[in-house]
Amino acid sequence: MKQYDTYLFDVDGTLLDTTELIYQSFLNTCRTYGNFDVSREEVYKHIGIPLWSQLELYLGKQSPEEFQKILQTHSSYQKQIYTETLKAFEGVAEGLKELKKRGVKLGIVSSRTRDSLDRYMKYVNLFDYFTVISTPEVTDNHKPHPDPVLWALDQLKSDKESTIFVGDAVFDIESGNSAGTDTAFVTWGHNSEEHVGGNPTYIINRFEELLDPLSPMPYDLKL
Repeated sequence: MKQYDTYLFDVDGTLLDTTELIYQSFLNTCRTYGNFDVSREEVYKHIGIPLWSQLELYLGKQSPEEFQKILQTHSSYQKQIYTETLKAFEGVAEGLKELKKRGVKLGIVSSRTRDSLDRYMKYVNLFDYFTVISTPEVTDNHKPHPDPVLWALDQLKSDKESTIFVGDAVFDIESGNSAGTDTAFVTWGHNSEEHVGGNPTYIINRFEELLDPLSPMPYDLKL
């Protein structure tokens, strides 16, 4: 793999294993406000879009007042249970430490709100590796739009040609591609290689592959 000056990362399903946390939170919210059980498959396929968009998919449009009440319930429940399931994926901490030692720029581009992102990244001791964090609060448009990636590049003073965006969902790949960066789709989250979409530059199965100039070969050469 080409070595880059800047590495941007999605969080959920890429750095952090939050799948069970996310599902249990949506299950509780849908039971509370919709009196139904949302399926894992339905939740998993929408991971990567902003929270309020995902809530609207399941519960429909709400008044601003009702939405704030739903959001508060959802966020409060996550705060109650995150220590039971939250963890960094294997190899992430060691890989970020190595990238930092090499002097590259590290940033986050996530659809998770800043409050919970900070809490979770600090809980697993990964927060201090990153110089810039792009969350839904800082741009009007969100993944798969390029703006969250472009905002991070501007803050880091990085060139898109020397940047890779690493994520586990088609929303990440489309956002990075639209912004002009290279992209890597990871398979260690809830999406396997059969779920690849958006034409990533690479598909990687282990974090360590980001560190190895000999692996993997570009995805389009594998077709």
